Amino acid sequence: MTFRTFFTSDTHFGHKGVLAMSGRPFATIEEHDELLVQSWNGVVGPRDEVWHLGDFAMGATPERCQALFKRLRGRKILVRGNHDKKRTLDLPWHSQHIVATPKVEGKRLVLSHYPMRAWMGAFRGSIHLFGHTHGKLPDTNRSCDVGVDRWSYRPVTLAEIRERLDATPTVPEEIALCSVPDDDDDEG
Repeated sequence: MTFRTFFTSDTHFGHKGVLAMSGRPFATIEEHDELLVQSWNGVVGPRDEVWHLGDFAMGATPERCQALFKRLRGRKILVRGNHDKKRTLDLPWHSQHIVATPKVEGKRLVLSHYPMRAWMGAFRGSIHLFGHTHGKLPDTNRSCDVGVDRWSYRPVTLAEIRERLDATPTVPEEIALCSVPDDDDDEG
């Protein structure tokens, strides 16, 4: 059975402060949370995989976190963010990571909550996906913010990310100026 892989970050379920901080257009945090659940389930199927790159919830009770988590489709994997405390870490994630380096659709990815200027495999074509910046840090042609603030409050596929990367001509100067290859053996 085939499944699709999605990426997202910075949902901040239950965090009233994110509405003003990120300019999210919702009257209440309940309206925000409901739209995020609907947007998630509008693209993610029950057998799909979702990599959440941190800051799942903040301010919500553990019970509210559990209820929201249960409503979200797919097999969920967490790459921890700075706001992922016990209420988030105790959820039944398929797995949890600080940094992850999966191969998806034949492409090596480096997944972190935080953006990096250089990352493992950067000189060999790996792509870096991150969150944390709520759309304030521009993408490059090798790294992309997958947070909900950049993607209409929904998870995105690697194909969508690659389309955005292809339209972004900026190569990070650390990669463009450096001729020293990575130490890793991975091909990308």
